[in-house]
Amino acid sequence: MKTWLNGQLLGSPDEPSISALDHGMIVGDGVFETIKIEAGQPFALTRHLDRLVRSAEGLGIGRPDIPAIREGVEATTEGQELPFGRIRVTVTSGLGPLGSPRGSSGLTQTVITEPCDRPPSVSKIATVPWPRNERGALAGLKTTSYAENALMVEYALARGASEAVMPNTAGQLCEGTGSNIMYVIGGQLVTPTLAAGPLAGVTRALVLEWCAGELDVVERDAPIEVLQAADEVILVGTTRDVQAISHVDDRELPAPGPMTLKAQEIWARESAKTTDP
Repeated sequence: MKTWLNGQLLGSPDEPSISALDHGMIVGDGVFETIKIEAGQPFALTRHLDRLVRSAEGLGIGRPDIPAIREGVEATTEGQELPFGRIRVTVTSGLGPLGSPRGSSGLTQTVITEPCDRPPSVSKIATVPWPRNERGALAGLKTTSYAENALMVEYALARGASEAVMPNTAGQLCEGTGSNIMYVIGGQLVTPTLAAGPLAGVTRALVLEWCAGELDVVERDAPIEVLQAADEVILVGTTRDVQAISHVDDRELPAPGPMTLKAQEIWARESAKTTDP
């Protein structure tokens, strides 16, 4: 694991480096991206950094220094054996008071890179009773205010699942805590619209683009109970790629089903063509 902070590569990721007064610590006032590393190279880095900018500007903390962050990515990946791994880019509003109003010291920018295990090709999900607020101030932004997601993941883990999937306030299927959800019904590969409140996932966008010519892919909203009628269920995300789901709560499904296999085949083929689609 290597860590870069505001232009400097730290000697150790455990080295004391961020002030206790950083507003990311005080109120979770920041944004982040997780980028997959495949064969030593970051995947879809430009798309992730573009979303980082959208999140930061949407949160009102200003525009991150993207050229500097790219240097941080290079500095933290260089010299590491990384057949598979992840990069965490975090940008906070910087030093601030012990309350919600922000300070004016400038942004804190951090890049951390580490090897990690590849997620399994098949997993389980648990639906949770808490909704995502599709009309909230943070809707569509990838912020560091993740305590809600952490609680949901622990709920799922306690039930033998790897991811929690939630409705929105209207009861429509929305998203996972760190993934987008798709399902197969009536011969179509369906995913919730962005109006339902999910994050505009990078992997989600690529699956929609790459599969559109070979599968019947649609964006459509439906009650979360649609997962109890779906023929196949899929999670898509930065490190999961296209992951088959064998269980939705206590319901067992074929995993991978035929359309999941086709989507996985398309993903493997297209993602092999470029590291920065």
